[in-house]
Order: sequence, then C-alpha cells, then structure tokens
Amino acid sequence: MISYRKELHFNLPTRRGLVNITRDVEKALAESGIKEGLILINAMNITASVFINDDEGGLHQDYEVWLEKLAPEKPYSQYGHNGFEDNADAHLKRTIMGREAVVAVTDGKLDFGQWEQIFYYEFDGKRDKRVLVKIIGE
Repeated sequence: MISYRKELHFNLPTRRGLVNITRDVEKALAESGIKEGLILINAMNITASVFINDDEGGLHQDYEVWLEKLAPEKPYSQYGHNGFEDNADAHLKRTIMGREAVVAVTDGKLDFGQWEQIFYYEFDGKRDKRVLVKIIGE
C-alpha cells in the first residue's frame, strides 16, 4: 500500500468564501501515482470546511443565506465564545458543513457521481489556512 500527503494553502481576502478545489485534488492524485484506493480531503482549521456538491452559483448563494440564518455572524455578543475573538459563527458553520470528504479512487481518477465537485468553504478568512489531501492505495 502507498500513502501520499499534500497540503493545499489558502488565504482568502474575505471573511467567507467558497473555492472549488477539485482540480487541486486531481493534481495531487496524479502526483501520487495511486490508481486504486481512497482519498481524504480535510480542512485543517476549525473555522473551515471541505464538502462535495454541485458547482452551481445559485446553490452557493443558498448555502450562504442558509448558514447565516442558522448561525448569524452578528451581533457578536450573542455568542459565549466571542470575547477575544469574533468567530463563534464560523465554528458553528464549520460544524454544519463538515470537516472532510472521502472519495474513492478508481483507475487513477476520482470516482464521482454526476456533477460532484470538491469545495473548500472558509468562514473566518483573511489568514493562512490549510487543507490536507491524504491518499492511500496502490
């Protein structure tokens, strides 16, 4: 069994942002040489998520509206966590959207269903963040 590890780095200029990282993950898979196995993609920060869904602008806007209803950024005073920081909403949004995605690798390719793409979703940006890509297989 072979193991391959790569980090993707992000520093979004906005507090929240969504990035399609499918091509980055495919590049890591190609670099690994692994043809059959599993790939784990996970956010290495507690205020960011990795998930799989459709790359459709209306859906992306729906996420933003829905998450803001569930865990509004302001007023900051509504959260016990906020004191030194103002990012309690980012922690809650990450919990809702999840930490990681796992994808099967078949014949050297991501074994996706129709329309599936991998996304990095940042909820407390403007600083360096990482995503781990870990591939195991043969």
